[in-house]
Order: sequence, then C-alpha cells, then structure tokens
Amino acid sequence: MRDQPLPAPDIALAQRLFTELQQLSFDGRGISRDSYGEGEQRAHDVLHRTARALGLRVATDAALNLYMTLPGTLPGAPAVITGSHLDSVPCGGNFDGAAGVLAGIAVLAGWVAAGYRPQRDVTVMAIRAEESAWFPISYLGSKAAFGLLPPSAMQTPRADNGRTLAQHFADRGADAAQFLAQPPWLSAAAIACFIELHIEQGPVLLNSGIPLGLVSGICGSLRYRAARCVGRYAHSGATPRGHRQDAVVATAALVTGLHLQWGALEQEGHELTVTVGQFATHPQQADFSKVSGEVAFCLDFRSRSPQTLSLMDAALRRLIDDISLRHGVRFELGEQTESAPAQMDPALLADLTRAAEQQRVPARVMPSGAGHDAALFAAQGVPTAMLFVRNANGSHNPAESMALADFAAATGVLAALLARRSDTR
Repeated sequence: MRDQPLPAPDIALAQRLFTELQQLSFDGRGISRDSYGEGEQRAHDVLHRTARALGLRVATDAALNLYMTLPGTLPGAPAVITGSHLDSVPCGGNFDGAAGVLAGIAVLAGWVAAGYRPQRDVTVMAIRAEESAWFPISYLGSKAAFGLLPPSAMQTPRADNGRTLAQHFADRGADAAQFLAQPPWLSAAAIACFIELHIEQGPVLLNSGIPLGLVSGICGSLRYRAARCVGRYAHSGATPRGHRQDAVVATAALVTGLHLQWGALEQEGHELTVTVGQFATHPQQADFSKVSGEVAFCLDFRSRSPQTLSLMDAALRRLIDDISLRHGVRFELGEQTESAPAQMDPALLADLTRAAEQQRVPARVMPSGAGHDAALFAAQGVPTAMLFVRNANGSHNPAESMALADFAAATGVLAALLARRSDTR
C-alpha cells in the first residue's frame, strides 16, 4: 500500500449519509438519537444497509454494537478498528459521534471502489450508548463489547423514561441474559489499534484557525449526578436572616467555593474543569414567597490526572462540612460515578502527525476534555489514537457546525493511518 497512491475516501457518500441521519433524527429543534431507542436504531439501520451495499462483512455483538469490516489478506491477524458512536444527547447535533463512523465508511468505500484490500481486517465500529445522558454509565457500548459491563447494569433505568437497560435490550431484539452469558466480543490481543475521529467539542481549533486536532490524552471524570442540599422551607417575609436554613444560599456558596478552588488548583499547574450542570429548586414546593428548603444539583470534575480529581473531591468534602455548619443545611451527594483518564499511543500520534504533514493539513496536538470510547479502548491496552475535526458552536447542541472540507481533510489523514497500520510490513 505504501508504494501506490492511497484511494480517496468517498466523501460524497459521507455527505449523503449525514443528510439522511439528520432527516431521520430531527426532533423539531435538534438531533435526538436515543441510546438503545428508536433514534439510535434508525442510524444503525442506515449504516448496516450501507455496509451491505458496499460488500463489507457485517456483524453485531450481543449488545448490538455494529461491526463493518473490509477483510484483509491475512486472516487471523489483529484487526485495525476505527469508528465512534451513533447516539446523541437529547436535542443535540448531527456530527457528534456520527462523524467518526461516517469517516470510516468513507475510507472503506474508497478502498472498495479502487479494488484495494488491506493486509489486516479493517473494521468500522458503530458503538452503542456512548452518551451517558440516557443511561448513567460511561462508555456503555464499548464496555459491553469488552465484557466489562456488570450484571447490575441491566437494571439501570434510562433517564427519560425509567425503563431498564434490559428492557431496552429487549425492545431492540437483544436478550440481556444471553448477553451476560456470552464471552466478550472484543479483546485487546485481537486488535492492532483503535482510531477514533470526532468533532472537537470546544473552541480551540476554531479560535486557532486549525482544522485538525491530534489528541494526546483524554480526561477522566468524577461526577455526582444526583446531589442535593436540604435546608428548611420558611416564609420569605417572616424569617430573619439568622434563622434561615436556605438551601439556595448554601448551594450557591458551594458553587462559589468550588470555582475558587478550581482557580487555585490551576494556578498550581493542575489541568481541570469543574461544572455545575444542573441547579434547581423543587418544581412544586419552591415559591417566590418561600425560603427554599431544597436544591438539586450535579457536579462534573474532569482532568487527565487522577491526583487532581482526588484533590478536587477532597476540597468538595471540606467545603460541604464548612457550609453545612454555617448555614444549617445538609448535603447529600448521592452516588459517585467516574471514568479513568487515558493517554493516546505515542507511536500512533507520531504517525498521525506525519500523515497530516504529508497531506499538508494544519494540525495541533491537544488534550480532550470530553470523554470518548477511545479512552475505554486505551484502558484495555489497545494502542489508541484520536483525531479532532474543527467544529463551530461547541457540541451537545443543535448548532454543531463542521465544514465538509475539514471533515474531508481529517478523513484523508485517517485513511493514511488506517492504511499504514493495516499493512504488516
């Protein structure tokens, strides 16, 4: 493969698929492809049909992850896998996740049209349920593929409807008991590498005028998804300041304290983000003439350093103790969930850098603040790399805006890496 021109990816096919996914997933405001729901399934059906038409080998595992493979000339050699997820957050955008799947399909479609066969199998994987907005489990689909999903996960309710993962499996024609009884579909020993293309979900590439990001590492997370502060409801006019147990004031003090601690850690050289994504009084009990007795909120800490996450969690506990005493309230953090940080493979990063230079695509090395399935692959010992494509307006919203020219440039770099890594010479 190194001695002949690289077949061009079929960007026109990817563009048609983006349009079809948008039409199938539009919810009136944005894109909703619900995990293990009808929205995600429609997207999987589109890719399944497309892969069949290209003559690829198509398979699904017991958790319904989709594998679309161009067989190599050396059966049994560890495979090269690329891909991403097809689900979205509620009212999200059309490119988050899907860009990685469609880039892989575009590459294989170009290879099929040119009659090229790699030495290793090259598989495009459409991964289920990456977005934990639906089920509060990080990397659900890829964990299932590696056999890392505990049996208890099957009783996890989906956030929007309360129905369990096992019930959603059944809706899609899968069987939870059968899944739990089967060996893992994926193993690190059978994978030469995993490469994920994804839109950037922040403004770094856009602001720097660079179309391509080469990811050095992926942040881990520490989260409290269902925290609350409990004080005491009281009359707004009849309760003096010194007699109040105001949950709003106490939670606001916590948010301010966390923000100050974040800044202090950054000044010490720590890489970190701290987010309070929800902050709400009770929809029935709160009133304009009441001191609020309850606030529900959530916390999301992210860093590439487990030590930094631990320091932030310790600071949270200290703040809670102090604020509880001063304001006469009680904090209930609820269950802690987490995902581990991951470093990308240095050799793959060097190959990506070389491919971008050879194709004259401006690129910069950067970390990922968001979590991705690539982190789970890396944690299993699979050599892993990620490419970011410049994207305006952030992500997890309907305004995601990826230029097709940027996608094509990134897909060309992906194609070069897939060709290099599928060649055993």
